[in-house]
Amino acid sequence: MVSKMAAIKELELIEGPNLTLRLIQPKDAAFVYGLRTNSLYNKHLSAVRGTVEDQRRWIDAYKDREAERNEFYYLIERKDGVPCGVVRLYDMDADSFTWGSWILDENKPPKAALESAVLSFGIGFNALDRKMARVDVRTENDRAQAFYQRFGMIETHRTKSDIFFTYPRSQYQADRESYMMVLRGEVGV
Repeated sequence: MVSKMAAIKELELIEGPNLTLRLIQPKDAAFVYGLRTNSLYNKHLSAVRGTVEDQRRWIDAYKDREAERNEFYYLIERKDGVPCGVVRLYDMDADSFTWGSWILDENKPPKAALESAVLSFGIGFNALDRKMARVDVRTENDRAQAFYQRFGMIETHRTKSDIFFTYPRSQYQADRESYMMVLRGEVGV
């Protein structure tokens, strides 16, 4: 049987053709805080209160949830090590997880949205063996809605402020190789 720490170790660093996802560390607090407080990126996020130190403390507390395999928060980096975003898998149960806290900044390479989504959903579906992802988006976030629909997510319901989607592992598995071909430059978009 694989120990919890060994299992976490295999999830520590996820490599793609142009991006790397690595588990977030307290040293990343200033970057995360900067993303979450930047008006270019936080229009559709919940309000941020506090300081960089508060963000560091949040990451410290999150590491306990990571150790229990209840949540995984990744820093998205270009291959040259420049951070360009974050993504999180959380609210896990036996069959599903919530995918969110997804932010990409101006340092992202081309097709970073597609690649970060393919890599992070792969963690939930393949490494964590979940069958379904849940995603929600603010109703006014047209760009994210369009991306989710193109990606094959299924709208389940709406509230006044949010749209809720599911994304089945079967859809991910059916589309993954074609996405990877695009990311490797083997086919056009």
